[in-house]
Amino acid sequence: MRESTFIKKNLPRWKKYQEEPTGDPDEMAERFTTLLDDLAYAKTFYSFSKVTGYINSLAAGIYQIIYANNKEKSGRFRSFFVYELPLLFRKYHRLILFTFLFFLLFCLIAAFSAAHDETFVRGVMGDEYVNMTEQNIKKGDPFGVYKGENELYMFLRIAYNNIQVSFLCFIGGILFGVGSLWFMMKNGVMLGAFQYYFFSKGLGLKSVLVIWIHGTLEISSIVIAGSAGLIMASGLLFPGTRKRVDALKKSARDGVKVVISLVPLFIMAAFLEGFVTRHTAMPMGISITILLLSLAFIISYFIVYPILLQRRGFRLDEKGKVIKPVK
Repeated sequence: MRESTFIKKNLPRWKKYQEEPTGDPDEMAERFTTLLDDLAYAKTFYSFSKVTGYINSLAAGIYQIIYANNKEKSGRFRSFFVYELPLLFRKYHRLILFTFLFFLLFCLIAAFSAAHDETFVRGVMGDEYVNMTEQNIKKGDPFGVYKGENELYMFLRIAYNNIQVSFLCFIGGILFGVGSLWFMMKNGVMLGAFQYYFFSKGLGLKSVLVIWIHGTLEISSIVIAGSAGLIMASGLLFPGTRKRVDALKKSARDGVKVVISLVPLFIMAAFLEGFVTRHTAMPMGISITILLLSLAFIISYFIVYPILLQRRGFRLDEKGKVIKPVK
């Protein structure tokens, strides 16, 4: 094909690409692919022609847009976890503290009740579980319940159950927070009765070293999931100057961000419970190390780091976007 014919055939399309840029990813990819074909043809037959440089500049322009979009998405992901999410936690620190204290209160109530009523633990945990645990204690393996299933199946089952519980805690916030508080009360009572039971059997320290290997991440995440529900409820209860429906939409978005961010923690907790907790005879140093690392992560990422970010001048605007300090 003559160069003049090649140019005449394709110039209208090239002009359209140049004068009418598109933001549609599919169309942009199609344009880029077509230009690469044109460029390959031009380099083959008109390698020293100006048209080759012209096509190359068009393709390079689209490539820069695609690269910039990909870089922005990558930066958005990093910004979410490094800045936006911690600042969101900082915004709701008081609500998270309230949820934790509410949860702790019912843990203590359950432990106190179990100490004064021998039937309380069975009422909460069920006769089948208590009988099985007592048999395990007699056999010298009080935490044998963590060894009864295949590791992978146990991991998948627990991960699914924990994620389901977290979303139920969040969704309960739509009932003006009552549903979320009910889940906090229920889980607090179960934990208090469960933990007291092992202390009453003289297995308090051992239970902490075994159960809290996964429990540190799991229980912390459940409390934060309950906070997500109360965050959503806050828009209903305290709309401020906004319309109640607008306040609900904003608080619900904040709550969704919080609860979705917990999914990796629940998966990690399930992994520890399925693959690590079952090794009840592991050295104490390893158990303490895993427990302390989990606790350090929760405290640093959800409490300390958000405070430090705020003190450095980072904040969220009304739309939830990160505003960085001016240097």
